[in-house]
Order: sequence, then structure tokens, then C-alpha cells
Amino acid sequence: MSTTSADICAAADQLNGFVGFNTKTATHIVRFSEDSFGMDIAEDSITPACEFVWQQQADEVMTLKRELIQILLDQNINDRLHFGESLLVYMRRQDLPEISAQRHLKARI
Repeated sequence: MSTTSADICAAADQLNGFVGFNTKTATHIVRFSEDSFGMDIAEDSITPACEFVWQQQADEVMTLKRELIQILLDQNINDRLHFGESLLVYMRRQDLPEISAQRHLKARI
């Protein structure tokens, strides 16, 4: 069965956790509750993982950024993040352009 861009976008929307930027170490870290970040994480940098991987381009068009997905993959918690096979296929297919789609940010939970 082939993987479609719709499958990949749906998998990105299923990512769990929150991403925050640690100002001391200049790295992004993942936690599974907004309340579990320390003082080194600016509150306005905390983003749901399913939104973190998308970057605004113009109006309602966003791009699913491989470099942002890689930040999550580098933390080696794929199961907890709920990485689907479709996202892994997307990361392996570097020969294809990044997906751009018209979408709206999801409300924070």
C-alpha cells in the first residue's frame, strides 16, 4: 500500500507531547505535560508536537518541516510521541519536496 501526503499529514496531526525550547542548552525538549517543563523553558515556546512540526508559510499554508520532525526523532521516544510509519516514510524520502498544505493551527488542549 502506498503512503499518500494525506496519510503523512494525518500522522503528523497524531503526534503526542509538547515541545519547548530550553534557553540554557539552546535545544528543544519534549515533555508529555505542559506543566512538566522547568524554568529554563519559556512558556511561549511550549507547543504541541503536532503543531511544532509545521511551519507557517503564507496565510493558511503551512509546510511539514523535516528538520523539525528530526528534532523529535533525535529524542528517541518515537513510541511515546506516537510516530506513525507514514512520518518515517516521509523522513526517508528526502528526494521528495516537503509537503505544504492549507491548514489551521489546532487549539491547545
